[in-house]
Amino acid sequence: MKDVLAVILAGGKGSRLEPLTRDRAKPAVPFGGAYRIIDFTLSNCLNSGIRKMLLLTQYKAMSLDRHINLGWQGYLCRELGEFIDIVPPQQRIDEHWYQGTADAVYQNIYTIEKERPKYVVILAGDHIYKMNYARLVEHHFQNHADMTVGALRVPVAEAAYQFGVMEIDTENRVVGFEEKPQHPKPIPGESNIALASMGIYVFSARFLFEQLCLDATRSQSQHDFGRNIIPASIEQNRVFAFPFTDENRKKDAYWRDVGTLDAYYEANMDLVSVDPLLNMYDNEWPVRTFQPNLPPPKFVFAEKTPGGRCGQALDSLVCAGSVVSGGRLEGSIVGSNSRINSYALVEDSILFEGVNVGRHAKIRRAIIDKGVCIPQGIEIGYDRELDLARGFTVTDKGVTVIAKTHGMEQFFGKERG
Repeated sequence: MKDVLAVILAGGKGSRLEPLTRDRAKPAVPFGGAYRIIDFTLSNCLNSGIRKMLLLTQYKAMSLDRHINLGWQGYLCRELGEFIDIVPPQQRIDEHWYQGTADAVYQNIYTIEKERPKYVVILAGDHIYKMNYARLVEHHFQNHADMTVGALRVPVAEAAYQFGVMEIDTENRVVGFEEKPQHPKPIPGESNIALASMGIYVFSARFLFEQLCLDATRSQSQHDFGRNIIPASIEQNRVFAFPFTDENRKKDAYWRDVGTLDAYYEANMDLVSVDPLLNMYDNEWPVRTFQPNLPPPKFVFAEKTPGGRCGQALDSLVCAGSVVSGGRLEGSIVGSNSRINSYALVEDSILFEGVNVGRHAKIRRAIIDKGVCIPQGIEIGYDRELDLARGFTVTDKGVTVIAKTHGMEQFFGKERG
């Protein structure tokens, strides 16, 4: 793996995750209380033996940059040729912002060439999964491939409009490819299953450079791997599919695109179930992140008299530095340095770092962004029309989302007046 360079695309706007991406890039959105979405791809790299990484950013990258510098630089040694470099748009080749996934890599082609890799692994920084990229690279090497595409089995109905769909022969060579088709072609013999691209690619470096330079000359190209590079490569070159091998060690393979608020909410809520689909307590394939120097979470008051205060958390995750002070949590995730005050009730919700829930407040099926203060006695998630009138986001499945920039005190002051 010393000849492998990972290029991680982490610059998307993440508009479907608004308002959580109003001030941060999608890969920097918190997940599971203590983590960020980007931590899963970076942990996969580290666990796979990849020690050279370029992280391509574009929009709202400050919090992502801070997270990488605080939590990840210590795992790598520059003197040994190991690094994770954050690369904002250089515009050395083109004055425009990145036009597509292939263009993002093309505009950084000089930086990639400088490292002289034999193989380049292209990864997305906004998916939740566990995968050993070393097996992917080995598959590429054994097949003398020019390009290898990570492949995921998905229901045909789910693949429509969502994934690039591949056709393969008996040797896993890609013989056809459609990007987000209306009617995906199923796997032969399995009419309900399609073979979808995961947005994970391995290229032999010389072949990658040739294809990027060629694609850049095509004026009609969207400069995207799925729409342009793969379809243009499959006829004349050796392009193979690599079936997703899951390191999650569960019955079913786990891969999630948490690109919508409802998908994000459901993936988080899985973590507080008795037997989560995603195994976060796996010492063989650990997920690393930045761990701030904070005290343990604290639960105070055990007044057993009727009506007494009792700090409780049931089926919940509570991060370091948080205090449950006479409130009650059920099926919820609470980020670091948060506080649940007396008689407050938080159910089936996600609270980011530094949230303060006032006394007697009630929160249900909500996502509360960083630093929001919930006033005393307020109910959130109980009345959809009221939450919409307050200016909150309410998803199709009824999850209320409060952005960290919302003027909570000012608004609730008007409501009470």
